Amino acid sequence: MLNGVMQSRLRGLIILALILMVLPVFFGNPFHYELATQVAIIAATVVGLNLLVGFAGQISLGHAGFFGLGAYFTGIATGTYGWSSVPALMAGAIAVGIVAWIVGRPILRLKGHYLSMATLAVGFIIAIILNNERAITGGPDGMSVPAFEIFGWELSSFGRYSLFGLDISGVQAWYMFASVVLLVAVWFALNLIESPIGRALRSVHGSEVAASVVGVNTAKYKSLVFVISAIYASVMGSLYAHFQGFITPAVASFEFSILFITMVVLGGMGSTFGVILGAVVLKLLPQVLADFQELETVMFGLILMLTMIFMPKGLLPTLTAVVYKRRRRKAGGTA
Repeated sequence: MLNGVMQSRLRGLIILALILMVLPVFFGNPFHYELATQVAIIAATVVGLNLLVGFAGQISLGHAGFFGLGAYFTGIATGTYGWSSVPALMAGAIAVGIVAWIVGRPILRLKGHYLSMATLAVGFIIAIILNNERAITGGPDGMSVPAFEIFGWELSSFGRYSLFGLDISGVQAWYMFASVVLLVAVWFALNLIESPIGRALRSVHGSEVAASVVGVNTAKYKSLVFVISAIYASVMGSLYAHFQGFITPAVASFEFSILFITMVVLGGMGSTFGVILGAVVLKLLPQVLADFQELETVMFGLILMLTMIFMPKGLLPTLTAVVYKRRRRKAGGTA
C-alpha cells in the first residue's frame, strides 16, 4: 500500500500526464506546439533546479551556465565531430556533472549572499568562455545544431512522421518527446525527494547544524544535489539545442539564470509541480502581454511583484492551501 504522500505525488504525475495529452486539442498552429515544447524542456530544467533551491536550500544564480554547457557540448560533438545525439547528450551530462562537482565543492561552503555571488560568477565565466571561443563555439554568432537522432530515427522540427498510423509534423513529434522527457524528469525528482537522499536534503535545508549533529554529511549532500541539478540542466540544454537547431551564448546568459530561479520562486520552492506552473506562467505571460507593446515589461514586472506580495509561498502552494481551507470549512459546516 502506498502512503498518503506517495499517493499524492503519483496522482500529481498522472494529472500532469493527462494535461500533456489533452493540451494539443487547444493548439491551433505549429507555433503553439513549438512554444509548448520549449515550456516542457525549461520546466524539466527548473524541476532539477528546485531540488537544489527548494529542497536543499542552496541558491544558484548561474544555472543557465550548465544549461549552455550542455547545449554547446552537444552542438559541437554532433555538428563538428559527427557524434550521434544520444552519446553526445550523455557525455555532455557527465562532463557538466564533473564541472559542477569541481566548482560546487568550494562554493557550497559559502552561505547567503556569498553563495549567490559565487554561483553568479560561475555563470558569468561560462557565458564569457562561450562568447570568446569563436573557433569552437562560433562566438556571439552562435552555431547550428543537427537534428536529434535516436535509434537511427531523426527528430526534426521540419520533418513528417508516421505514429500509430497517424501522420504528424515535426513540431508535434517534438512536443510528444518533450512531454515524455518532462514526465521522466518529474518522476525521478519525486522518487529522489522520497528517498534517504531527499530526507537528508530537507534536513540540510532546515538546519545544517542540526543535520550535522544527527550524522548527515552536509557537504556531501549539497555537492550531490548541485551535480544532479546541473545534469538536469545539461540534458535539457542539449535537447533545447537540437530542438532549436541553432544556439548562441544567450542560452548561458544571466537573464536565463534569473528566469530559471524566478520560475522556481514564483511556482513555489519545494513544490515539484509548482515550479512547472511557474515555468508555464513565465513563458506564456510575455505572449499574453505582447499587445501592451511598450508597457509589456512594466506589466510583466507588476504582475510578478503582486504575485510575490500576495502569494509569497508561490502559486501552487498558495492555491492548494486555499482549496484545502475551503474543503475544511465545508466539511465543518456539513458536520
